[in-house]
Amino acid sequence: MPPKNKGGNRAKAAEPTKQETPKKPQTIRELWWQYYYDTNPYQKAYEEHGLNGMTPGDRQAFLNQDYLKPGAAKTLSNKAQKELWKQLNEANVPLRRLPPPRDNQWGRDKHGRDIGDYTVEEYEAYEAKQNKLLSLQRKSWTFELKRDRAKHGDRIVSGDTEKPITCTEEDVEAERARRKEMAELRQELYGVKTDPYALDPEWDDVVPIPQVEPEGALAAIAYPDEYAESMSYLRAVMAAKEYSPRCLRLTEHIISVNPAHYTVWLYRFSIIKALNISIPDEIEWLNDISLTFIKNYQIWNHRQHLIDHYYPAIVTTPEVVAELVESERSFLEELLKLDTKNYHVWSYRQYLVRKLGMWGLAERQSTEAMIDDDVRNNSAWSHRFFLVFSDPSYTTPDSHAMEHDPLVPADIIDREVEYAESKIKLAPQNQSPWNYLKGVLVKGGRQLGTVREFAEGFVDNLGGSEDTEKVRSSHALDLLAEIYNEAGEKDKADLVLRRLGEKWDRIRRGYWEYRRKMLDSDS
Repeated sequence: MPPKNKGGNRAKAAEPTKQETPKKPQTIRELWWQYYYDTNPYQKAYEEHGLNGMTPGDRQAFLNQDYLKPGAAKTLSNKAQKELWKQLNEANVPLRRLPPPRDNQWGRDKHGRDIGDYTVEEYEAYEAKQNKLLSLQRKSWTFELKRDRAKHGDRIVSGDTEKPITCTEEDVEAERARRKEMAELRQELYGVKTDPYALDPEWDDVVPIPQVEPEGALAAIAYPDEYAESMSYLRAVMAAKEYSPRCLRLTEHIISVNPAHYTVWLYRFSIIKALNISIPDEIEWLNDISLTFIKNYQIWNHRQHLIDHYYPAIVTTPEVVAELVESERSFLEELLKLDTKNYHVWSYRQYLVRKLGMWGLAERQSTEAMIDDDVRNNSAWSHRFFLVFSDPSYTTPDSHAMEHDPLVPADIIDREVEYAESKIKLAPQNQSPWNYLKGVLVKGGRQLGTVREFAEGFVDNLGGSEDTEKVRSSHALDLLAEIYNEAGEKDKADLVLRRLGEKWDRIRRGYWEYRRKMLDSDS
């Protein structure tokens, strides 16, 4: 209770002990301590001198401060309260006091730095961004409310008129931009990354289904955050059996991240069928993906599904089929220039030949051009063999690749023998045309001996002296071994196989010795 003033001598009004002019605060913590001491003018003297070291006036003013707490002054009589307020007024004690700042009052920023150590300017900029984020959040909440009201058909009354509440595309675009700005602020302020689909109002109605790893999994897959989030949305729309343009865009995004995801491709194809999307447009999109992920199998499986789906609709329009044939062949040629032996591309090309009937001269000439560029391109040789000996117009259906087909015309066999021999002459040690030549003879039902003279032209004085024995192609020797064995000339066949193992193909010596033993067993 404040002391009573007895006698004629009035107590001198307390004045705060004179203190040095405070330095300009350098950090936000120092600024708040300054605010604290400004609203608690006798606190500094108490901390420095203690209660007994303070002047009587300062001590009385310091003690009187406690009566400023809510309800504390009511414990005094009316007369004492009057005296209290008089003394507080004379001592210039603020009626409201700030509490002392807490050490963790401001928290830490995304880098772990105590925000209390920010300069005043840094904190003002930080606070301005927080206020900007809060303002954007309020606008975002307003948008969501407006969209919900529009969805439920609410109407707004303005004067005598009543009109429905609408959420326009401009509103959605504005919200999309707003969420992007909010995401940037969260990242800048708190280091929080916002999921891309949470930025798009179009996906607000979808509850993502996250991947749940088994408890105690030995090798849980560490999916990138963006991919994991996209897959969560994909599971949700697939579970709902939704086929919509936004789902198509979702599959496009996931494919750009993981083009080997087979399920995503199947779902995309289902969407294309459900929405009746233009197949040529999808193929055009797929071309870019194919050039980016050239070794991917799922791309070519998807392309095959597209052609299977599209072909029945154009089969009665020859000019459309012809246009498709040319566009597909042109694109395949472009891809094969990048990777001449891409297995997926060649497999798809064989499918396409069967599906679209591309057995004609144009396809064979396209393959010949590739062989001209690289005579060792065994993939192009294989495709030529497929074209020539699977053409349904003159071959036996389902005829095995290495069995005689009596329906193949003799002039075609002659043509292919001549073609193979011409390419062998260009690169005698290239195995591809030798294998092709042998396959042609088998298909035509001809003896291997029909090319004996041609094969012997690559060998001189076999078994003779080192100086006189010359072999320009070990593959010619391989074929000659079969030719001699076919003719019953076992000694010559044995000599060929022995010299292959001893000199001309030593790396496969074991194989050639095995072939020699097979000669003995045949006899």
